[in-house]
Amino acid sequence: MKQFGAFRLDTANECLWRDSVQIALAPRPFMVLRYLVEHPGRLITHDELLDALWPETYVQPQVLRTYMLELRKLLGDDAAEPRFIQTLPKRGYCFVAAVSDRLERANDVTAITVARDAAGPETKRIVGRDDELGRLEAELQRAAAGQRRVVFVTGEVGIGKTALVDGFWQRHGSGWSVARGQCVEGLSDNEEYYPVMEALGRLCASGDGEMACAVFAKIAPGWLAALGRGMATATVTNSGRMAGDLCAALEQMAENKPLLLVFEDLHWADEATLHLITALARRRAPARLMVAATCAASDRTEHPLRAMKQNLLMRDLCTEVALGPLEKTAVRELLRSELQHQALPSGLTGFVHQHSEGNPLFAIAIVEHLIARRFLLREEVDGKAEWKPAGAFEEMEAEVPERLAQMIELEIEGLSLEEQRILGAGSVMGIAFPAWAVAAALGEDAARIEEGCASLARRVHFVERGGQDELPDGTQSEFYVFVHGLYREVLYRRLAATRRAEWHARIAERLGAMFGERAWAVAREMAMHHEAAGEWEGAVRALRNAAQHAQKTQAHAEAAQLLEDALRLAQKLGDRERTARVSQIRVEMLAARAMAGGRGRGLRIVSGKA
Repeated sequence: MKQFGAFRLDTANECLWRDSVQIALAPRPFMVLRYLVEHPGRLITHDELLDALWPETYVQPQVLRTYMLELRKLLGDDAAEPRFIQTLPKRGYCFVAAVSDRLERANDVTAITVARDAAGPETKRIVGRDDELGRLEAELQRAAAGQRRVVFVTGEVGIGKTALVDGFWQRHGSGWSVARGQCVEGLSDNEEYYPVMEALGRLCASGDGEMACAVFAKIAPGWLAALGRGMATATVTNSGRMAGDLCAALEQMAENKPLLLVFEDLHWADEATLHLITALARRRAPARLMVAATCAASDRTEHPLRAMKQNLLMRDLCTEVALGPLEKTAVRELLRSELQHQALPSGLTGFVHQHSEGNPLFAIAIVEHLIARRFLLREEVDGKAEWKPAGAFEEMEAEVPERLAQMIELEIEGLSLEEQRILGAGSVMGIAFPAWAVAAALGEDAARIEEGCASLARRVHFVERGGQDELPDGTQSEFYVFVHGLYREVLYRRLAATRRAEWHARIAERLGAMFGERAWAVAREMAMHHEAAGEWEGAVRALRNAAQHAQKTQAHAEAAQLLEDALRLAQKLGDRERTARVSQIRVEMLAARAMAGGRGRGLRIVSGKA
């Protein structure tokens, strides 16, 4: 195990970890990173790297640049100010971070991570997914009977797509040949069949490799040559890799032994890969063949995957297993598994379920955040380890765990500046945001903003269309919803304080203009935006107007509550305005309480404040 910074390179299991999170890394980039990490602090020339990793295969040097870009993105590294990989122009690379062979158990997070890693993947529990596992098993049985199948496992980031597929084939993959490929963002335009080549490479290196190579040599020699096996060749062009040849070879393999192809993150796949999967699904001959692919929900992407999946669904050639949030009971089982303890502190499950909204990745990150902040502690009680909270969970301030914040930040940075502005303005409204409010905050045309929101909902996985609002003038406005509160929190905290205030003020003004004489109906919302903008007088005025309307409709208790809120905000006015305004509101509030029959909380005076 090699450690550098927050990362661990597991050379035994060929994977990369950041703290307790496994980072998807294809075999070739892993090989490059491993060689760099194992030779830190010195120049590694392009030729040395190519000769060490691909001694008998011609690989164009430009491929190294692609792998370096991918590695820097995964490591969060900057080529201009490298913390890990330094580029030495026209010479090669140097791994500049300190590398350690020993993993220091600095805190409880590391300790439970090591215990979880040592347990191995076979012992990891898939919780709350019995129905989904059952559907996958049914598809596998259909494929085993010769009815080729394609299964799409869909859902938001962190919902457990990869974990579900891993658990499925570990349980039911016995007797099947399994080949796995990872799609990587940014490579679809540069390298055709990237995940296919990775899957085939793994297949040829597996226990079924001898059989696979023999079939490929006979039916699809161009593909075998592209893998650096079989006939010697200086270079292999795409024209030598015929999709029909590969389909025939895979079908021949499936005659000898059922074949399961797994592709992860298919929404990043190149079109050639998608065409190949379509061909595998639509060929008429029986085949004991199944393709399982994880991908983002189709209605949030403009990728060709959407049309391909719809086409196969109409022909009953595929099925979709959509993963939703975990129920509270499933989150409890997940926490028991992660903390390696059956007895959980009271309130922990509810707190994690509420703030993770049932997303497994978020749930684990929140627990690790509680441990890192020393709010959740492991103590020895009667010789046994137990987890204890440092206080009541309801008093714990909800924060975005740092690694989740970094993940979300990376996704946001991948959007255009205009898209970031739209989402930022939406975050000012809250979890749900109407297009008119975004337009008001940005001071731009509502129709154009609505088109921008609709485009984001199609392409960006963390925002979706929620429906339509009817405005006071009878017109309709689309509204959108952040699929998770953590996305909204990260977007909101990215905004400068002055920008937040400006956008809150504009939304409050727009609300007042839209509702006019009926502004009392949205008084609390207006007051919230005025307060966030630091416009105390506007907030007080909105609440007092609503209280006056409540008095007219005999809703005296409601009027008293509105005035109590107004009194709290009036305390923040400047010295000259505060005294007179506080006095007026107190008189109005006492009158409202008297009309309500004395019900409600009594007025308490402390240090001149209500």
